[in-house]
Amino acid sequence: MPLAGVPMDQEQTQNPPGGGLTHSKVDAITAIVIFLIGVVMMVDNYKVGAGWAADGPQSGYFPFRIGAILCVAALVVFIKSLFGKNRDHTIFVSWERFRLVLMVLVPTTVYVLAIQLVGIYVASFVFIAAFMRVMDKRSWFKVMLISIGVSATLFWLFEIQFMVPLPKGPFEALFGY
Repeated sequence: MPLAGVPMDQEQTQNPPGGGLTHSKVDAITAIVIFLIGVVMMVDNYKVGAGWAADGPQSGYFPFRIGAILCVAALVVFIKSLFGKNRDHTIFVSWERFRLVLMVLVPTTVYVLAIQLVGIYVASFVFIAAFMRVMDKRSWFKVMLISIGVSATLFWLFEIQFMVPLPKGPFEALFGY
């Protein structure tokens, strides 16, 4: 039964069964990710040159400082999310909903990595086929027809019509591409 004046979705977000990640925890995780991005920016731009040369700032001068600002801001957010007075303990995402996000995020990450190994066309074929079969429970005939059709159409469009080479793997090498 919904709380008086609170929509059903908001009520479920406040007290979902099984708990979940609170806003404060998500703030802390985000702060860690932003901090790491800032560190990477600082290290990369220090290698390029983050100082002041005789003719002005080196190419990494400003990006290095932006990375430092990101690190400081992320540190402040991290500390406030763990120790601040106004921490938000309401649920940001329930574990069940987060599992649904991961069901898309993990295969997509694997797809992006697979492009580097087997090329975009084979990786796309497998990605489309897996999603159609596992998530949508389509028949094998439809899965093969659509995944082969999409990959072949993309190959025809980019490689033949636009003459834009996309990442290819050993399968395409068999056909001379």
